Amino acid sequence: MTAANQYASVRYVVDDVQAAIDFYTTHLGFTLNTSAAPAFADVVRGPLRLLLSGPASSGARATPADATAAGRNRIHLTVDDLDTEIDRLRAAGLPFRSDLVTGPGGRQILLTDPAGNLIELFQPAHRPDAP
Repeated sequence: MTAANQYASVRYVVDDVQAAIDFYTTHLGFTLNTSAAPAFADVVRGPLRLLLSGPASSGARATPADATAAGRNRIHLTVDDLDTEIDRLRAAGLPFRSDLVTGPGGRQILLTDPAGNLIELFQPAHRPDAP
């Protein structure tokens, strides 16, 4: 797992990405980091990076249909090699709640903790022009 990230990321699935950007930046002291509205944006406050995923984003599509009520939010853990992590966790008998989903930002899959809370494992897309 990647340890060098400077933020802890949490994903919120939202109905309107721009309205969410406006709310968090206007009322709660977040700063806009990136925007691909209406699909996705992320805002930052201190060490927290809040991922705002609209209905068309790969993050929202990965959410199981039976988990659309409040509580579908999950922590977002970035990994270096998603396939290796999936194999390791399946071998340990952990339950996955989604199939592998690929979007423009990367690949992801959901699993659950013992209480049924969703956890997203995410591998960013390779971007040759990224620093």
